Amino acid sequence: MPEKIWIVDDDQSIRWVLQRALEKADMAIEAFEFASDLLKALHLANDKKKLPDAIVSDIRMPGMDGFELIKEIHKDYPDLPVIIMTAHSDMDSAMSAYESGAFEYLPKPFDINEAIELARRACASNKAPEKQSDEPISQQEIIGKSVAMQEMFRTIGRLSKSSISVLITGESGTGKELVAKALHNHSPRADRPFIAINTAAIPKDLLESELFGHEKGSFTGAQTQRKGRFEQANNGTLFLDEIGDMPSELQTRLLRVLADGEFYRVGGTQPVKVDVRIVAATHQNLEEHVKKGTFREDLFHRLNVIRVQIPPLRERGEDIILLLNHFLVQASKELETDQKTLSLDVIDYLQTLEWSGNVRQLENLSRWLTVMATGHEISFDDLPAELQKGEATNTNNWENLLFQYISQRLSRGDKRVLDDITPRFESIALDAALKKTGGRKKDAADLLGWGRNTLTRKLKEMKN
Repeated sequence: MPEKIWIVDDDQSIRWVLQRALEKADMAIEAFEFASDLLKALHLANDKKKLPDAIVSDIRMPGMDGFELIKEIHKDYPDLPVIIMTAHSDMDSAMSAYESGAFEYLPKPFDINEAIELARRACASNKAPEKQSDEPISQQEIIGKSVAMQEMFRTIGRLSKSSISVLITGESGTGKELVAKALHNHSPRADRPFIAINTAAIPKDLLESELFGHEKGSFTGAQTQRKGRFEQANNGTLFLDEIGDMPSELQTRLLRVLADGEFYRVGGTQPVKVDVRIVAATHQNLEEHVKKGTFREDLFHRLNVIRVQIPPLRERGEDIILLLNHFLVQASKELETDQKTLSLDVIDYLQTLEWSGNVRQLENLSRWLTVMATGHEISFDDLPAELQKGEATNTNNWENLLFQYISQRLSRGDKRVLDDITPRFESIALDAALKKTGGRKKDAADLLGWGRNTLTRKLKEMKN
């Protein structure tokens, strides 16, 4: 028997595309324009065989919205999975969907294959739905509509009822502490302390006292008893940033705390009991450190229960302008000045850069442009000299942009996309080759790997 999916969205085109895609995947589909109509049909389907296996709902609809719909559905059918569609691909939207009780969320414009896969997973999970947190949402600063970021949002959502240890990995400047705070804010410990410490920024001799505290008189200058970060984070979350730089002797002490839940302050004789969730982060390859013997393997496995990988900005091309616009708004408020906007040529150019400093570099650029750009619209000449020189240009970025463009076309339901992409690609390549050779067709054909006749034929086709 085919899986039964009910769809509700006031946008007829969305309903049509999704219905056709799921029907092609051999699912039985019923579509509704309004949430109230779906609820009526649900109440009339008192026979369990007539109930849908899963529901796909938009958030913003006239009358009852998607969150209200989930609430009403789960009053009578708590095990019925609901996938929420949203056009807002940020952390708040993702967490709102999870915390309302949604099985999953599907960002618009959606990928057809992803929509089919989510629908199948929802149907399969009907007997064992995921339970989500009912905690209120806090304001988040994690933004991204790229596939990699959406997957990271889902991971955080799935961890929303857990206090399990998490290891966050990613390059410097990708926002590891923001992810750690999100994990804390959407955990059962959200109303308890979140304490952060950068283990690479504190001298080795002081790090032990910072972590575990000290007793009065335990060393020169210890004039009073001091609680360390573990005690400060009791019943909450301790974020250990740059854990890969922790000295080996402290790795041993940390392992003991994780295993026993207790430690001694420096100079202390009485054990201190704590209940702390550990979220660690590093930009280094800890597996390599384990192989080299500079990081304890048993500690690595204690920390690496769940791993959250933050993608570098160069792999999030579609997020660059989204983030920069967000930071420009923030900078204008912070500096109490008019908000600057990006010209089209600057938008195109910035998406070709490597961004070795990742999101932090982008945030710093927004402040620089807000102060230094002379006009309301930011032009190429307003960019810092190091960016104008193109030193950070990513020669492979065109492939990412092409991938994103084709994905968007396919998500819209376009077919035979190569019919128009391939001629345009060849036209651009031909123009570049002719420019390089000063219009000499034979030489241009050689550069492109074409015969002279092929080049002549292509030129005629392009003129027609």
